[in-house]
This record gives sequence, C-alpha cells and structure tokens, in this order.
Amino acid sequence: MEQTETIKRILEGDIRAVSRALSAVESGRELSVTQMLKTLYPHTGNSTILGVTGSPGAGKSTLVEQLARVYSAQNLKVGIVAVDPTSPFSGGAILGDRVRMQSLATDPNVFIRSMATRGKMGGLSAAVGDALLILDAAGYEVLIVETVGVGQDEVDIVKTADTTIVILVPGMGDDIQTIKAGIMEIGDIFVINKADREGVERTKKEVEALLSIAPSRFGWTPSVLETVATRGQGISELVEAIDQFNRSVVKTGLKDEQHKSFHEMRLLEMLRDHLFADLMSKVTQQELTDYVERVAARKLDPYSAVEELVERLS
Repeated sequence: MEQTETIKRILEGDIRAVSRALSAVESGRELSVTQMLKTLYPHTGNSTILGVTGSPGAGKSTLVEQLARVYSAQNLKVGIVAVDPTSPFSGGAILGDRVRMQSLATDPNVFIRSMATRGKMGGLSAAVGDALLILDAAGYEVLIVETVGVGQDEVDIVKTADTTIVILVPGMGDDIQTIKAGIMEIGDIFVINKADREGVERTKKEVEALLSIAPSRFGWTPSVLETVATRGQGISELVEAIDQFNRSVVKTGLKDEQHKSFHEMRLLEMLRDHLFADLMSKVTQQELTDYVERVAARKLDPYSAVEELVERLS
C-alpha cells in the first residue's frame, strides 16, 4: 500500500492501516516512518492521554480494561498501549495484550496494542510517543498507556500522560516507603485496587500521609480511591476523578504548560536519538570493537574513548 493511501486510511480510522503504521514505528524503518509521522502530526492534539502505572500484580490491566469499557459505553474511541517487558529471545513483548484484555477484543470502539520496552528505562517503549501520535490522528479520543511497573527510574509516564494514575494494593507496607521518592510525586490519582482485601484502610492512610508531604502537580491534591477492578467496583468514581483533574488543569491554565513540557521532552529525546544514530553511522563495527578492547585492556580510558568518538561529528 502506498504511503499516501496508508495515511488516508489512518485518518479514516482504518484498523489495519493503524496496525501497519504501529508495526513500522516499532521496527524503525526510519525514512518512510518519519515522513508518515510528519504528515499525520497536524491532525493530532485531540486525544486525552491517561497513564496507568503500578507494581506488578496490582491489577493494572484489569483496571485499564474496566476504564475502556466505561469510555466505550460513552461511544468514545479508546486506544490502549500496553508497554511490556522485552523477550530476550524474540525482542518482542513478553505478555500479549489480548491475553490480558480478552473481553475488549471484539469491541469496535477499542484498539489494543502491546509494545516492548526494548530495554528502555522509564517504563515506556521508545516508540510509545509515535504510537500515541498515530492513534491520535486516527481519531481515538481516549488513549491509555499501561506501563511495565514502577520503580525509581520508571516515571517517564508523567511526561507523556495528561493524567497519571498510580495503582497500589493493600498490604504493601514498607513497599510504599520504598517507592515514594519516585512515584508519590508523579501520581495525579492514586487507586488502591483489590480493596476487598484486608489492610485497605491502613494502606490508604499511609498513602495520604505520604501525599501530604509530597510536592503537588498543578496545585492539585491527588485523590486516593478504592477499587475492586475484577468486579467493576469504584470505576465510575475513578472516571469522575479523572474528569475533575482534567477540568482543574484546564481551568488553571496549566494544561498548556503540561503540553509544552511534554513536547520539550520529546524534542530532546528525538535530538539525542538522532545525534546518536549520526555518530554510530560514522563508526564501523570493527572500530567500535577496537575501542572496547582497548578500554577493557586498560590501554584507553572510556572518557577519552567517548571524546574521540564524539569528535567524528565535527
């Protein structure tokens, strides 16, 4: 299919064209992909992006599934990007999206895609930004990004999403203390899932106590909600909290600042990738191997090696 026809079909919301475009983004076919994204970009900026993160086993996929059902029932088109760990054998996503969200597979309003992290820190795939651009251009009004998990380094979701939802579970205890520096500062809404378990009140008090000393985003005091995603309990309250947060950010005029921060991050990331690719195109594999061997043999320090390699750009 010619690229002009592909772009036309993406803008019409054709699922096959969208799927092919996402595959092209992941495989990194640079020239054709870049031109396609340039053409699609003016048609973006209409979607609301929700980021969902939390520790493994917290029920992120189930909660995302329930959110998608609610928005679909409102006749909104929902795009889900589930960022999974990379398989060490295939290089693809280990967990399959439709394995975890089977009930959405036949919903015409919902599109689901798994993307591998490919070793990228921050919990997001390097291609997620471009994938969201494609889904935005294709007319998906609500985009949900589910990250691999949480940790000190996995906070990139806050740079991408309009609203960041952090999922916790009762009985985490000291785990909350462990993650607070990286996670408590990024959440706009905190959800204690599996709230039918023992210890939910204690967990809620611990989260609220930590939030009371954490810096707020946009002057917003994060909500702390309870859900049982497997039963759909608390989902309507979560949707209302998301709407309240978005209205609050728009009302205070901070939405534009949020978007500027996102685009600054994207520009710097793209510039870094471009410069790295440019540098590596000027270095042969044999030359790189020679540098590695010299550094490993302590005949050259890594700092001087990097300086020498960078000089190739000038």
